Formats: sequence, C-alpha cells, structure tokens
Amino acid sequence: MATAAAAAAPLADAHHEELSFIRKYIFSTDHKIIGIQFLFASLAFLVLGGVLAILLRWQLGFPGEELPGVGTVAPKFYNSLVTMHGTFMVFFAVMPLLVGVYANYLIPLKIGAPDMAFPRLNMLSFWMFIQSGIVMTASLFVEGGAAGSGWTAYAPLSAVPQYTGASLGQQLWILSIVLFGASSLLGSVNYITTVINMRAPGMTLFRMPLSVWALFITAIIALLAIPIIAAAVIMLFFDLTLGTTFFLPADGGQPLLWQHLFWFFGHPEVYILILPAMGIISDVIANGSRKPVFGYHSMVLAIIAIAFLGWITWGHHMFQSGMNPLLGTSFMISTMAIAVPSAIKVFNWLGTMWRGNIRFHTPMLWAIGFVSLFTVGGLSGIFMASNAVDIFIHDTYFIVAHIHYVLFGGSLMAIFAAVYFWFPKMFGRMMSETWGKIHFVLTFIFYNLTFFPMHILGMAGHMRRIYDPTQYEFLQPYQPMNRFITISAILLFVVQLPFIVNFFWSLFRGKKADINPWQDNGLEWTVPSPPPHGNFAMTPTVYRGPYEFSVPGAEADYMPQSVPPSGSQ
Repeated sequence: MATAAAAAAPLADAHHEELSFIRKYIFSTDHKIIGIQFLFASLAFLVLGGVLAILLRWQLGFPGEELPGVGTVAPKFYNSLVTMHGTFMVFFAVMPLLVGVYANYLIPLKIGAPDMAFPRLNMLSFWMFIQSGIVMTASLFVEGGAAGSGWTAYAPLSAVPQYTGASLGQQLWILSIVLFGASSLLGSVNYITTVINMRAPGMTLFRMPLSVWALFITAIIALLAIPIIAAAVIMLFFDLTLGTTFFLPADGGQPLLWQHLFWFFGHPEVYILILPAMGIISDVIANGSRKPVFGYHSMVLAIIAIAFLGWITWGHHMFQSGMNPLLGTSFMISTMAIAVPSAIKVFNWLGTMWRGNIRFHTPMLWAIGFVSLFTVGGLSGIFMASNAVDIFIHDTYFIVAHIHYVLFGGSLMAIFAAVYFWFPKMFGRMMSETWGKIHFVLTFIFYNLTFFPMHILGMAGHMRRIYDPTQYEFLQPYQPMNRFITISAILLFVVQLPFIVNFFWSLFRGKKADINPWQDNGLEWTVPSPPPHGNFAMTPTVYRGPYEFSVPGAEADYMPQSVPPSGSQ
C-alpha cells in the first residue's frame, strides 16, 4: 500500500533554492538528471564496445591483414578484445541503459512519486558506476594489456598471470567489477524501497505498468545476485595477489568453483538484462496497438516466474564440466521450464497486437523487432537446453548467435524503442520519425546479416575465441562466410550514425514535444516535458489500470490513470 508520506498533498516544487550548474547537472540528486547521466555515459560505453567488436571481427574476417589506421591484431590483443567487448556490452552498456537509465527516470514518474527514496544514494550509485567504467577503460592501456581471459574470466586462466600476461589488466578488471557491483546494489536498494513505499494513492501493485513491475523484480534479482559475483572476484583477486588458491588446482583449489559462482550470478544476470526490456516493450506495444496488454496479470506472474526459475538453471552453462548426468538432466528440465513464462509473454504481446489499431511509429517498430528477434533467440535456447545438443554446439558460434539474438536483438532493440519513446519526455523535443524508421530498417537488416550466419558457423564446428580460422582445414571453406559476417558487422556499426545524428540534432533542433505526444495513459505523460523538480505539482491519485486504451464510450481512445471514473470527484 502507498504510505501516508506518498499521499501528502502538495509537493515542494517552487520553494527550492537555485542550484549551481555543477550541483544541478553534474552532482545531481534529481532522479531524472541521474537517469539522463546514465543515458549519455552508457551510450558512450556502447560505442566503445562496438569499436572493440569491429576490431575482433576484422581479425576473424581478414586474419593477419592490416586494419587501416590500426595495423594487425596480435593474438594477445585479440584475447583482450574478446574479453573487453563482452564486459563493456554486458556491464557498461546494456545493463545501465535498461536499469540505470529507465529505473531512475521512469519509476518515480510512473508511480506518482516526487523522487527516489534515497536521492543522495542515487547520486552515489551513478558516480560509482562512472568510476567503474573509468577503471575498466584504463585497463586497456596498462602495461601487459587488458584482461584476456574472456568476459566470464574462467579460472585458472584468469588466476595465473603468466597464462594471459595481463596481471595488472586482470586486477583492474576485478576492481572495476567490484565498483560496478557496489553501484548496482545501491541502485537496487533504492528502486525496491521507492516502489514499495512511495506509490501515489490508488497506485496498487496491480495498477503499476509492466515496465515498473519488471524493473522492481530486476532490482530484487540484482540485490541477490551481485554479492555472489563480488565474492567470487574478490577471491580471484586474492589468488592473483596474495597467493591464495581458491581456484588453482595444483594447490588444492577448484576451477569449477569459479564457474559455479560466476554462473549462479551469470544466469540471473541474463534476466537483469532482459526483464526490463520486456517491461518496456509491453508499454510500447500497448501504446502502439491502442489496446490493453493482453493478460496483464499473467504477464506479472510470468515476470515473477522467470525471476524464480532463473536461479535454478545456471548449470546449463556447465554441461561440459563432467557433472553427473542426472544433475545435468535436472538443469535441462529447469531450463526448458523457464521457456514457458517467456513464451507467455511473447504470445501476450502478439495477443495485444492482434486486431489492434496499430500505429507504426518508430518505438512500435523497434518493439516489433524485439519480439521477432527475441523469439529467434528463445527458440534456439530451447534445444540448446538439451544436454546432448549442447555438448555438440557448446562454446561454438551457435552460442554466440544465440546470446546476440537475445541481448542485441532483444535488449538493444528495447533500448532503442525506449529512447525514441521517452526522448520527448526527457528533453521536451521529438526525434525525427523518418530517420528513426530508417535507423530501424537498416539495423534490422544488417543485424540479421551479421548474426544469423553464425548459427551455420557454429554447426560447422567454429569455436569461440579462435584467433585465425584459416589455420583449421575444416573451417577454411567457411572463411567467405566469416568475411561476410565481418562486412555486415561493420555496416551494422555504420548504420548507427543516423541514430547518433538524430539524437543530438533533436536535442537542440527537434520539434517541441507536446505534454503527451504518444497519447499514452501513464502518469509520466500528465506532467510537462521535461518534468519539473519534484515531478508533480500535487501528488496524483490513481483511479485506473495502466493500459486503458480504447475504452468503450470514452471521447479519446485512452484514459490517463489519474482521470477519475465518470461521476466521481
């Protein structure tokens, strides 16, 4: 239930002393500014992760050839590229873009709160994230090179400096992950407390939009999962620096202990990356279809079920580790079971669009792209769950294709949908619809040209982290496909330029946005664009569910949550 504090009538909006530029925009405690700070920082890390991807793809497509302005990619540097690309994309791009940006910006606005429960803690969370990113970026330039043990940092490879030759780089990687984990924990505590205690009057749990539900459950997962990876990397740091042997088999350590700890965090982490995307897409599809979300309650239960089942599936990453076949079968069953709530969500999105009065605005196109590509990734995940199949395709490019269909085709499609959808609320201006649609079409085409052929490479036996595929006779016939993938990846990177130009041009020259340009019924669309400090002049009262579109007898085809039923005061 909403607290009495949340129900307090007037919000102090007009009686704040004027803040300096640094205090207002740099060291801000306003959740909206912090969300925008996360947006700019995460987009920068996304570009960096993309550059690293192009470098490693160049080596795979054109082994030993000089990349103009860069030179050849050495084997040790290649290992660092693989490691740092995965690290930046997972921890510094996708996760903060979905959670850092939209949990911060949207949760208070969508539940009728003036700010986060702990504004100063919120500011600290952002700056710890920045410190983490700086440390990780710095590790690219230290003597010995960046970490080269993969973004999963498998021991003993990561625990013995001479294996990778990157002792300092690996240590900085660990320090960065610890700082990142602390930032995530602070944010999670804030999001959970805000949702539980600061909902506006009438905003019951089952009147919350699915985006808030997804971010709320994600924060709970992160609060439980982050300490596991923090403990694991600290143990790894001790192995590297203090002579302990947690993961070193020669002295009685257990390399498999690292895998268990990492994946016990790592598989819930997958849902930290995808659940917020699912919530965002639910909001956008309902708006674009002009219909209530089909099966709202089942969607909420599916989010909760995914969060629960995500904790008992980590062993499917370790089918090759020699585990007892009976144990492997239990992980296979739990992995197949988690496909059920994911399928519920996909069919409910299709049910929402079915016979809807669909508006194909730019966010809706990205949402449809999300559903189609996430479904491809989900379908490949079903049979990868089988022990027998996984043993054949484990650690091949088939797995690379799967994870990119889930995290690029899924999470990044949702991120672009969210940026286009809430940009007018954040900045008070509209992004160009024409360029947004061009960006979508080109990205969709080159994305599939890049990642779908990787399924074929994986079935042919092309393993991940191979430096030069031409050295393997059985892979030589597939080298033209490797070159095709590399050229497609470069074009995929290039076609993000329309988005960058559109984004920054619209910041200053875009058309001024109305208060509710998408005709949506969420509370965030009842305040000015951008919203003032404190968000609401008076605490709103919520009378309706989050997706009341096409209400029979209504003048408009949407009813804001704060509009009372007919006849009430």
